[in-house]
This record gives sequence, structure tokens and C-alpha cells, in this order.
Amino acid sequence: MEYTYYLANASLTLRVVEHLLGTPRLPLEFMTVIHQIDGWVIRIKMEDGIEACDAEDFRAYMNELGISYDPGIRVRMALWGLETGQSPVEVMRRYQVAIVSHGKPDREEIEAFRRQFVMGLGYCPETLAKDLSGSTMMQSPWGQSERCPFFCLFFQIAV
Repeated sequence: MEYTYYLANASLTLRVVEHLLGTPRLPLEFMTVIHQIDGWVIRIKMEDGIEACDAEDFRAYMNELGISYDPGIRVRMALWGLETGQSPVEVMRRYQVAIVSHGKPDREEIEAFRRQFVMGLGYCPETLAKDLSGSTMMQSPWGQSERCPFFCLFFQIAV
């Protein structure tokens, strides 16, 4: 059983990792995480022995967090390359995709990628946000609380 989903931000991606690590009855074979400019592509492959009710529960969980995704040819080829044993570095070079993690779900790999990317940019785009909504409450210069994307925080701090 395979699940390929598109998720909007890092927080949702980390929730999936935590769910997989915290649900030992799911017979996980591997998980692949790819970061794209506009979101995250996650492919989860379960072993054949997954029970039908567990498979449907997991699909329902994933549908709450993201959307089922049919990747383009470049991402599809990258996913296939990883599954056939090619190294992530080789696959990234060949298909020009950012592979964040492949194999056992690893929260630290995703967090490290996020930190490094944000440090390089100097701000946190919404796709790398850890808050589920991609925004945070903050005080405006006029004293009211308002919703503001994470990248506004960098602007306000710099001003």
C-alpha cells in the first residue's frame, strides 16, 4: 500500500512522522520526504501485511492533513530511483529535487533541513513554518493583535 501526499508546511510533515513513529501496528516499509518551493511531497510505503481498517484509518488521517498527490515525471522518477536503491545525493543531482529524508521517518532530518534552509534565506517561508496555520499572533505597531505570516516576524525584527 502506497500513499503519496502533498502537505502545505513543515509542521504537517512532522505530524505525519510523529504519527508513524507512534503507531507501531502500521507496517511501514519506508517514508520519503521531498521539499518543493510550494510545499512538501511525502511518499509512504507500507508492507503488504497492513490490515484494511488500518489502511483506511491512515488514509483518512492523511486526507485531514493534506491532499492525495500525483507527482510530475521528475518527482516520480526521483521516488522510483530512491526505491530502487539509488543514493539520495545521486537522485537529487539527476532529478533536481530536494530530498529531505528517505527510509525510516526521522524528525531530526526534517528539523535540520528546515533550520538550514531558514538560516540561508534569512526568513521563514510559510512552507517551512512549524505553526499549523503558517502564521503567528503578534502585536502590530498600533497595539492590536493580528495574524501575520512568519516572514513578517523577520521584517518586524529588522525594522
